Amino acid sequence: MIPEIFSHDFMLNAFAAGILVSVACGIVGTLVVVNRLSFLAGGVAHAAYGGLGLAAFLNWTPLAGTIPFALVSSFLMGAVARKNKERSDTVIGVMWAVGMAAGIILLDFKPGYYVDLMSYLFGSIITVSSSGLLMMLVLNLLIIATVTALFKEILAMSYDEEYALICGIPVKILYYVILLLIAFTVIMLIRAVGLILVIALFTIPASISELFTKDLKKMMILSSGFGMIFSITGLLLSYYLDVTAGASIILVACTGYAIALLAKKRGIKSV
Repeated sequence: MIPEIFSHDFMLNAFAAGILVSVACGIVGTLVVVNRLSFLAGGVAHAAYGGLGLAAFLNWTPLAGTIPFALVSSFLMGAVARKNKERSDTVIGVMWAVGMAAGIILLDFKPGYYVDLMSYLFGSIITVSSSGLLMMLVLNLLIIATVTALFKEILAMSYDEEYALICGIPVKILYYVILLLIAFTVIMLIRAVGLILVIALFTIPASISELFTKDLKKMMILSSGFGMIFSITGLLLSYYLDVTAGASIILVACTGYAIALLAKKRGIKSV
């Protein structure tokens, strides 16, 4: 007997979206955590709000606004972070706030226009369409192809930037490639799963994986796996308890992180 939950097409789409999002965020999130870019990734995600307001103000589609806004903000934040590491958190925090504020004000200047900003915070994973799943699949293929092609160089840069420079690896270019991956992941997932869930899946699964392994490839695999577990569990709780899916996934992920910390303290060995 098939459980009732699997008889609904929208839930099947949600589970598929959770798996695809977990792969994208697991791979990119590992690069975010290893390279200590969590705050920058959060800044890009929230600055993308400005793109939503710009798109509404100019009568563009949301993607037409978020793509340039997220790309420009990611490169600006990245440039600041590389040139002035001691003050980068302050500048990123300011750009984070400016992006969100600008987006809201631009929407205020658009009489009669309404957009549910909360939907961009927590998303609506249970309403993901087949076309949305296709976009996520394309994003995953792009991420996997890029990381596979540049894996050795990214590995060297992530763990020993000075050694990478000595070896002639274009560290600066790779740094901006990672920022591009962050920006495109945010852009493609913002409407489906929301900014907060993207940030959570960027950081929590990868942070758990880092507790148990320092191998970059294993971290990516573990991060994707943890993300899938959190997403599926959160969706099940959301369905049976009739609560918000995105928030459920985040709480499950946070619980998983707490359990992982306790397990590490009790002497669970690394892999």
